[in-house]
Amino acid sequence: MDLVGDAWTPLVLREAFYGIRRFDDFQQELSIPRNTLADRLARLVAAGLLAKHAYETTPARYEYLLTESGRDFHGVLLVVTAWGDRWLSGEAGPPVTTHHDTCGHDTGAEVVCSHCGQPLAWDEVTSRPGPGYPAKLLSRPDVRRRFHLDPAPAEGR
Repeated sequence: MDLVGDAWTPLVLREAFYGIRRFDDFQQELSIPRNTLADRLARLVAAGLLAKHAYETTPARYEYLLTESGRDFHGVLLVVTAWGDRWLSGEAGPPVTTHHDTCGHDTGAEVVCSHCGQPLAWDEVTSRPGPGYPAKLLSRPDVRRRFHLDPAPAEGR
């Protein structure tokens, strides 16, 4: 969330998915202050979601291209868009639709189980510490409670 949790960064990425590549075009499309845009682009480049490429040398001018990591963020934007379309669209409907070129239909994002394909509802999933979770934190009582790592007390105790 540190990287994409502000108001501007997802919009910059959205515009990149729409085909915007150059600083002035981002600035024009978003009406974003130039210093804010420069900061967001630099952060996205540093994080590896965008790559900065020179398209002109005199004067130096750059375009910002989505990297593999950046392109992988597309699903996140689609899910956020689906939520907004459901809860914030007016009577006219969503302002933008997503067309799946492969099957030829408009579509929307849905989060499903990668194993069985069923939708993932918040009350039907459990978070567990993964292999990258810091081992030293697993002994903390608050962490153990969060992940339900302690056995439930026996009945009648």
